[in-house]
Amino acid sequence: MHAQGAHPARTVVLLPYAQLMPWAQQHWALQHAEGFAPRFETTRSWACRLAAFVPQGDDFSGDAARDTLGARALLERAGLAAQCDMLAAPLQEAAAELAPVVAAVVPEQRAAWAVQARGLLPPADAGSALRFEATALRIALEWALASRHASDVLFEPGVRGAVDALVLLQGFQEDPLAQALRAHWGAKALSLALPQPGASGRIALHTAQDAEDEAQRAAACVLAHVAAGRTPVALAANDRALTRRIAAHLAGCGVALRDESGWTLSTTRAAAQLMATLRACARDASADDLLDVLKHAAAIAPDALAALERALRQAPVAAWTDAAARDWSGKPAVAACVARAQEWRAGLHAPRPLAQWLQALRSLLVASGQWNGLAQDAAGARVLAALRLQAGQEAQFDGCDGAGRRMALAEFTRWADEVLEAERFVPPPVGDAPVVILPLPQLLARPFAALVPPGCDEKRLPPVPDPVGSWSRAQRQAWGLPTRETLAAAQRAAWHNALHTPVVDLLWRSGDDGGEPLLASALVLALQLEGAACTGVDARRPRSVAAAPTPRPLPQGQALALRTLSSTAYSDLRLCPYRFFALRQLGLQAADELAGEVDKRDFGNWLHAVLQAFHEDLLRAPADDPATRVARLDGAAQAVTQKQGLGAGEFLPFAAGWPPLRDGYLHWLAQHEGAGASFRQAEQRATRPLGPVQLVGSIDRIDSVAAADAAANGPQTLLIDYKTEDVGKTRQRLRAGAQDTQLAFYAALLGDDDGLRAAYVNVGERGQTQMYEQADVLPLRDLLLAGIAHDFGRIAAGAPLPALGEGAACTHCAARGLCRKDFWDA
Repeated sequence: MHAQGAHPARTVVLLPYAQLMPWAQQHWALQHAEGFAPRFETTRSWACRLAAFVPQGDDFSGDAARDTLGARALLERAGLAAQCDMLAAPLQEAAAELAPVVAAVVPEQRAAWAVQARGLLPPADAGSALRFEATALRIALEWALASRHASDVLFEPGVRGAVDALVLLQGFQEDPLAQALRAHWGAKALSLALPQPGASGRIALHTAQDAEDEAQRAAACVLAHVAAGRTPVALAANDRALTRRIAAHLAGCGVALRDESGWTLSTTRAAAQLMATLRACARDASADDLLDVLKHAAAIAPDALAALERALRQAPVAAWTDAAARDWSGKPAVAACVARAQEWRAGLHAPRPLAQWLQALRSLLVASGQWNGLAQDAAGARVLAALRLQAGQEAQFDGCDGAGRRMALAEFTRWADEVLEAERFVPPPVGDAPVVILPLPQLLARPFAALVPPGCDEKRLPPVPDPVGSWSRAQRQAWGLPTRETLAAAQRAAWHNALHTPVVDLLWRSGDDGGEPLLASALVLALQLEGAACTGVDARRPRSVAAAPTPRPLPQGQALALRTLSSTAYSDLRLCPYRFFALRQLGLQAADELAGEVDKRDFGNWLHAVLQAFHEDLLRAPADDPATRVARLDGAAQAVTQKQGLGAGEFLPFAAGWPPLRDGYLHWLAQHEGAGASFRQAEQRATRPLGPVQLVGSIDRIDSVAAADAAANGPQTLLIDYKTEDVGKTRQRLRAGAQDTQLAFYAALLGDDDGLRAAYVNVGERGQTQMYEQADVLPLRDLLLAGIAHDFGRIAAGAPLPALGEGAACTHCAARGLCRKDFWDA
């Protein structure tokens, strides 16, 4: 300023980072407490202060909400409408890289610069496999050239005349716009490199085993610095996921943090809630999608929502359209809830322009009671602002190319998702937080007492970062885009600057989550070779916790008498009395998924229904011809599949094995009938009173068979239970004797028939169907009845129902979290 005779108020100092502005002002005030101070700015803040930039038409704005529309409009105009989904994101990325370079060219010189730039682009050869990508790069260049830029105001003569001196403080990487302004100002501009810090700090190296170990050790290092008074502490954000885990540890210890790097807006809870609302309005939305959204809707009473969820899970109904089509007149609360959800969904079905979509979405959020919660949350308010959902903000898209086109709900949902994915959320700053999260380069010229950079491994801290985008090396060098060399130099400069913090703890992990071994970054290995660092001490302090095992539960169930008892319920009592108490007497049952994948259990239920329909059809119209039986069994399979709403895609793994299963079953059936057996009925519901309890069950199939004893009168009854399990498991059931209660239970349901027989029929998916008869079913039946009477007598007398915690019964038990088996005293 002395050399130029400049007044401080007419001097501008350009800083490499906005975070340095308050520090620069503070340092100036310390040196010159009296008089005027220069303006400390970044190129962006200076341009915004001089004139508000309002993008119009096709202007590339750097705003994802506008540029997403603009990219698709440009591709459609270029005849690439069919490739929009593939090329829109690369086009935006390429234009975002070029925009700062074009903005750094004086507006009067851009025409000449454009001629040189176009000459470096390869031709979009129609026969080339990369013709679409080449076309997108050409569009990106023309888009950046045709756009007005917010920084253009800095090249206007009036601005130069109003500034006596321009001072550029250099960062680690050259800023094209700042260098262009320096050339534009000529002798009135000065470029200064910030002074290099003094001697390196005390550097400690910490090797962690995995990500969680690294997060804990890093948090412990930060806590140790805070406890020692070495604040503020810089926590370098080399790995966003790892940094958030460390922040969670620190927040749990009551340490305040200021996060200057933020994270992707789409990963916030508010963004997930809004996107779930849009997906729930799709015509093919699942019932789970609607329940998820309704649980965030304050306009729905909790009691009505609970009633709706119970009704849907009792049905069960996977698709919401099926739920809406049901007759809920017998359940007024459920009917009202369904009608309200349908009303909200109907408002987002018809195609419309973007402005009308924003109005409709805002109305839905207000009507459902979600608006206030989003507006009062910091991330929610950022979501509303990014999507222009505040009243009147949709007018910002007036004149934007592509905003007037009618969009379907799927297109609008994709646009919203792309916008939230491109934006970042930075939480509100905390005033005097002792810990600051920031990128490593932004430690420049900031007074931190300690630095903790986790993620210093070869994967997360490479010495030579790869340039983003598709531009070639020649294009990068000609246009001033970052090259591998410039990025490597900037990385090394930021690294060496960071190491001059008084105390530094470098952390990395020796293995990734997938088991992949990792080395330390080459930058860290260089420190080890130079002997410039020591091995760090784990700052975590072990503490002794007295063992407090959970005793085995011993409940009593005499006050919870059961009126009915099924085979599976009694099996629970035999396997583990506590499971019987929790699941049967208390009635605690896990809620089934509304829209889950088809599993082996679903296949078993499907097969039972198919065989029932097939045999009942044969009973009405007998047929012995093998081809006819194949056709009838296939017809029964198709009818049941359609009735149960099983889609062809999700049922495909089981449908592929149907032909061998069908042929194997028909082969066994022919042999079974040849031995004198005939089908009588299927899925027979039966009951039998036994003292205070009623035995209930459904028998898969009952046949009549020729008596094995010639002296017997008439045919015998054969009850059959289908199994689709492994053959070895079925054989194990028979060997278990009295431990397997299923066939004996079904025999008890049929009364005291002394000629009764019982068997499992294992329907193999590989074409082998076999029958395994329980030879001792009658003695087992009598033993079972005596056992049930004895067991329920003991329960009525107050006998405890302990958790056994033994054998395979605990492997897949819904009550395991209640009995706390994993916390018992060994």
